[in-house]
Amino acid sequence: MALPTDRTTCGCEQLTNGNMANKDGVIEIEGSVVEALPNAMFRVELANGHKVLAHISGKMRQHYIRILPEDRVIVELSPYDLSRGRIVYRYK
Repeated sequence: MALPTDRTTCGCEQLTNGNMANKDGVIEIEGSVVEALPNAMFRVELANGHKVLAHISGKMRQHYIRILPEDRVIVELSPYDLSRGRIVYRYK
């Protein structure tokens, strides 16, 4: 049996410009890095006062974007676990 050759038949649907579609249910919130932890993890204080554990997104890691304490960042939170997140943007 032959495997499907185009991406739309395998469930990896892309938009016309090549970007993957936005994820549903993801919460993006601004925060400030409080401390750097081992294994590229960071403690981030969100704008609403909560502190979460966050890691760097793959694209930021790929482009060697450094995160330091006191940096303002955008964190994506999953609706399933609001105590962990992914850093997706660092303000300049």
